[in-house]
Amino acid sequence: MLSVIEERRLRVSNSTDTVRKSLFGQFFTPATTAWFMARLFTPSIARDCRLLDAGAGIGSLSSAFLERCASGELNFDKIDVSAFELDTLLLKELNDSLISYTNSTSLAYKIFDVDFIEEAVNRIQFGYKDYFTHAILNPPYKKINSNSRQRLLLRQVGIETVNLYSAFIALSLELVKPGGQIVAIIPRSFCNGPYYRPFRNFMLERAAIRHIHLFNTRNKAFKDDNVLQENIILMLERNGRQEDIKISTSSDDNFHDLTTHTHPFDRIVFPNDPECFIHIPTSPERNTIELSAAIHCSLEDINITVSTGPVVDFRVKEYLRYIPELGSVPLLYPSHFTEQRTEWPKLGLKKPNAICRNSQTEKLLFPNGFYCVVRRFSSKEEKRRIVASVVQPEAFAKADVLGFENHLNVFHENKRGLPAALAYGLSVFLNTTAVDENFRRFSGHTQVNATDLKLIKYPSRNALITLGQWAMQHTTFTQSMIDDQLGNLNS
Repeated sequence: MLSVIEERRLRVSNSTDTVRKSLFGQFFTPATTAWFMARLFTPSIARDCRLLDAGAGIGSLSSAFLERCASGELNFDKIDVSAFELDTLLLKELNDSLISYTNSTSLAYKIFDVDFIEEAVNRIQFGYKDYFTHAILNPPYKKINSNSRQRLLLRQVGIETVNLYSAFIALSLELVKPGGQIVAIIPRSFCNGPYYRPFRNFMLERAAIRHIHLFNTRNKAFKDDNVLQENIILMLERNGRQEDIKISTSSDDNFHDLTTHTHPFDRIVFPNDPECFIHIPTSPERNTIELSAAIHCSLEDINITVSTGPVVDFRVKEYLRYIPELGSVPLLYPSHFTEQRTEWPKLGLKKPNAICRNSQTEKLLFPNGFYCVVRRFSSKEEKRRIVASVVQPEAFAKADVLGFENHLNVFHENKRGLPAALAYGLSVFLNTTAVDENFRRFSGHTQVNATDLKLIKYPSRNALITLGQWAMQHTTFTQSMIDDQLGNLNS
């Protein structure tokens, strides 16, 4: 039966234009992924099943769940499916998928062609919470504007979030009864970053995480739709007691190289992390950052601050200059840095090289000096997510101050430069493979924000200076040379 639904999915997906998919935030679930998701549900002693499928599409997920019921793996006396789908062009396909299981299971179903957010908020407000026993979701992926009707509706039930997918998960948590199970395929973006912190808190307060599956290849989970977002499959138990978490990985949605490990919860959400970042280790071994006694400091401990570059170029466009001139000062973009070398001015660069110094821009500028900078966005060609460089003051002749554009994160001391060895030591440490691996455990983004860098543990100030002194004795060094130095750190 799933093969029939997969043929239906491919036909519908190929015939739906990208504009319509974007309008609804649609990405249809492949049959192999739907089957994997359905298998995460554990058998229940309850005799009645009430399944929620919000953003049901053509019914791939409900069908995979019902397939397990038909095979006897999930045994219920009665199955009631509530399928929500706003795209009217999919309703016939959805009905065809569900009706095909009425003979093989004790199924009753209803299709709701209404806005799930509005309907769910109404149910919560009027006391129809804790109704569903199961939920299976591939929710729409689309940002919610801060002043939109959907955002206002969500706030009425205490949900603050920035994307439809996290809104659907939060609402489902409110609609599922204690002990109910939720399985969803969603972007990994909620695992870190300040915008999703309210959602992380909401989820962790109401549910236990039972299983996380990570696709190692970014473009495979929804390859037919050319989706580059890194996705995970998440299983939650409403009001469950948090225990160890299963973490599985596969390269793609064929699951041929599936591996599974179990990790204690405090390796997934660190006990003293106010941001509640969700880390996803891909092996049972702890990496160098976790194991090293020499890497235990916060930036505050070593008297260093990291900030996002304050120059937002389009806001000061009138003061930007491609060629430095009298009255202007250096403006630095990521493209001015190649490994540990600073190149300024960079002729032929499509970005400005300078910014006028005046009363409007003075507050945006830093004194010339040594700084460590990290690109906020890494390019596709780079192996590391975190790419750090050193600002070398001699590259700017007699410039008294510098401008840092918004695509750079800047390490500084009270908005002043760092000792040279400390800047180099920070850069070397941040460029290690171990730091990159550690960062990937809580971030699925190519974006690196100042908040992310604040949560990394660092060596002591003295250890960083020693690392920097080593770096300053070498004109070039390989990745293996950098990684070897990490093992020589002293606390």
